[in-house]
Amino acid sequence: MSPHATGRLRVRRSAAVGVPLVVIAALVAAGPGASASDEDAHVVRTATLGDIPLGAFSNALLPGTVDDDHGIDLGGNGSDIYPAGRKGEFWTITDRGPNGQIKGAGTKRRTFPVPGFDPAIVKIRVVGDTVKVLDAIPVTTASGKAVTGLSNQAGRDEAPYTYDAKSPLSYNPNGLDTEGIVRAEDGSFWLVDEYGPSLVHVSAHGRVLTRYVPKGLNLGGTDYPVVEALPAVLLHRKVNRGFEGLAQLPGGDLVMALQSPLSLPDTDAGAASRTTRLLRFSPKKKAVTAEYAYRFDPVNVVDPSEDDTSELKISSVVAVGGNRLLVEERTDKAARLQLVKLGGGANILGGPYDDDTTSPSLEQLDDPAASGVPVLDKRLVVDLGKVDGVPGKIEGIARVDHDTLALINDNDFGMTDGAGAFDAQGRLVDSGIETKVIYVRLPHGI
Repeated sequence: MSPHATGRLRVRRSAAVGVPLVVIAALVAAGPGASASDEDAHVVRTATLGDIPLGAFSNALLPGTVDDDHGIDLGGNGSDIYPAGRKGEFWTITDRGPNGQIKGAGTKRRTFPVPGFDPAIVKIRVVGDTVKVLDAIPVTTASGKAVTGLSNQAGRDEAPYTYDAKSPLSYNPNGLDTEGIVRAEDGSFWLVDEYGPSLVHVSAHGRVLTRYVPKGLNLGGTDYPVVEALPAVLLHRKVNRGFEGLAQLPGGDLVMALQSPLSLPDTDAGAASRTTRLLRFSPKKKAVTAEYAYRFDPVNVVDPSEDDTSELKISSVVAVGGNRLLVEERTDKAARLQLVKLGGGANILGGPYDDDTTSPSLEQLDDPAASGVPVLDKRLVVDLGKVDGVPGKIEGIARVDHDTLALINDNDFGMTDGAGAFDAQGRLVDSGIETKVIYVRLPHGI
């Protein structure tokens, strides 16, 4: 990360929860936005988050949770972005924390260099070319402890290891791999998680109120309520490819997006499939009320440099009025935004494709529409891969106004995979990728 970045940390306490909240002013220079003709989508602003030591950030929220941050700075809060009400202000959510993969004993092991890191809701403000952290809320259990980002269940989630992949860590059923975020009218938050996959209702102060998971998950030992309210078919989610996108429709209903097709009936079928699913959830009914089949474009259309279909992902869904959504189809290098409209005629909830014994499965159908499955119609709004100044791995999108979107990238806390991610002293070899918020102006609006 930039050696010229400076940060100032100021801690204040919330009397309501008795844990510290953080206000951080971070100033960093960023390059100017790219220019383009009025006929094209173009970047109008780029702002960069400065260097904030992860240990200091975490321990200000929940003292004593991090004893060694291995030289890692705050990052990963590009998992999603949601308007906070005031101009230039947004809520963001970190993912589960720094993590990577290193080969050990002939297989890839999932590493958690900072196992005490606790996912956090981070409020930011875009000021010129700087992203300032205004506040941060730790996600905690019912008793106020860190949920952490550690894997939940042996045999279902990847086994967690230390930063060097040499020593196993304990599983934690409270752990959340947080992704999408929205804020409800009452000030509480809704998050989505990849492990369950799950939908998580969190109080305004960060405490988990309820975690909604698929029927049959049998997640025990949590320090918060768990309700099996989601279709059991979701138990077939790919590893690390659970819920990634979350949108809030007018009226309060939520739409969750599976990052990738389910592994039905097996891993190979899921890897080859271009059909994933969106689910509509009613907070009033506390139940899923609709499910939709969503069809990716071919991978080489989304990303001309890619030929592996399994690299297709949904990372963000954004409500844009009525039952309309922007859906982000992406690889790690490119992304395209599609406009869809949710309709009753496309609801497949409770049908044969929620039964994991149905053959062929929804994921195996080469042309679901031709097989009688209603697939959401979509229209391309913008190909972000063709917009100069947009970085890779865009995971969060927010609507600023009729013409403008705010994008945020996931910098993975500056981590890379492999044994070279850390030096001989166990300090991070930073990737140099910064967390950025990018404003993109659309020629025709939404």
